[in-house]
Amino acid sequence: MMGGLGAFDGATITNAMPDIPRLFTAICEWAACMTYLAVIHRRVDRWRTATVAAVGLAAMIGVQYLAGAMPLWFWMLGMLLAFGCMWLIVWLGAGTGRREGLYVTARAFVLAELVASLHWQISTFLAYGVGRPLRHPVETLVLIGVYTACFAAAWAVERRNFSRSVPTTVSAQLAVGTVAITVMTFAMSNLSFVSTNTPFSGKIGQEVFYIRTLVDFCGFAILYAQQEQARRMEASAELASINAQLESQHQEYLASKENLESIGRLAHDLKHQIAALRAEVDPQHAAAGFEQLERSVAEYSAQQHSGNPVLDVILTTKTRTCEERGIMFTAVADGALLGAAGMSSMDIATLFGNALDNAIEATSRLDDPEQRLIRLALYRQGAFTVIRVENYYDATLRKDAAGDLRTTKRDATGHGFGVKSIRHIATQYGGEVSITAEDHWFTLTVLIPENGTASL
Repeated sequence: MMGGLGAFDGATITNAMPDIPRLFTAICEWAACMTYLAVIHRRVDRWRTATVAAVGLAAMIGVQYLAGAMPLWFWMLGMLLAFGCMWLIVWLGAGTGRREGLYVTARAFVLAELVASLHWQISTFLAYGVGRPLRHPVETLVLIGVYTACFAAAWAVERRNFSRSVPTTVSAQLAVGTVAITVMTFAMSNLSFVSTNTPFSGKIGQEVFYIRTLVDFCGFAILYAQQEQARRMEASAELASINAQLESQHQEYLASKENLESIGRLAHDLKHQIAALRAEVDPQHAAAGFEQLERSVAEYSAQQHSGNPVLDVILTTKTRTCEERGIMFTAVADGALLGAAGMSSMDIATLFGNALDNAIEATSRLDDPEQRLIRLALYRQGAFTVIRVENYYDATLRKDAAGDLRTTKRDATGHGFGVKSIRHIATQYGGEVSITAEDHWFTLTVLIPENGTASL
């Protein structure tokens, strides 16, 4: 913050304005950090955040006064110390990763530069432009008013760009780009304090602050647009993954349906063949063998009959999967309710397929066969169709604030979309999804209102 110190190259600034007080700068940088701590996902409790905030304010003030005591040529070192202190506040106050912390700090630094410059431009104009020097408490009221309005506006626009329930995904490319924009913004906004003999420098005090405020605003706008674009790309990738999973579940249903129809025809033909052979063969041991064969065929010909052909295919397929894995699966389902709710075949296959796949995967990990239990219920309660899938578990489950489970797989890319796709389908029909985990029972409940109609 080099207000009235002139240019480093010897050229002076006409009607140079006084420097921004170090105390104001410290408060501004601290407030910028607090603004982003209020909009990003915090992995630590409130007490730690509050402690870091209190200590951070004192540290920022100390760093600024230390930088002010340094020789003029060490001003860049002072700015780096201030940036480092801001990074510690964000990193410790939110428990972010280092890359995410650097990304957020860079944005907070540009915001602090913008607010500090705008406030001082307004203050110096009121003090010198109208010929009435500011006095306390007017000067303090201007500070409070400008800082409150600016940081409240920044909070309002940035909270739409960040999620408080999940960490911000910051790639190396995004982090490098953000730091580069921050450095460029800082360099251009302070160029007049380094040299007035450039096409981008100002030579008059108020002009210098105007240029600085404008450049800082452009830098903040660019970073905002960058984060919004990154958020949209992430949302598009997630939606594409969900749609791909929807299509995958639908194709699995079609394949299962075809296999079951083939098995049904085969079982029907085998029954007739067995009946004919029994009529021709009389020995008791042959009859016993045929009975065993008939029982085996009956196992394959047994299918679920819920009242909805799509659900029947899903339940029959998952029942056999459970039998293969030693899982006890029970289902009580009134499939006719799904037709009344207006659910499409693809949505039915995806919703029940995902819910049961998640339950089967979790239950398969249990060492005790008696604990491998899955229960499904589909029934009507009041004006709602209720879908409930329960499974026993013996592990630690992690959920974000939105209720979505965080995948337990090491490679999280492409995973964790099961519950999200279920929630996506429920939302289309005006429904809701709830998840509970109590007494080692994981319960996924989907509520679909009566006469629910899918929204486009």
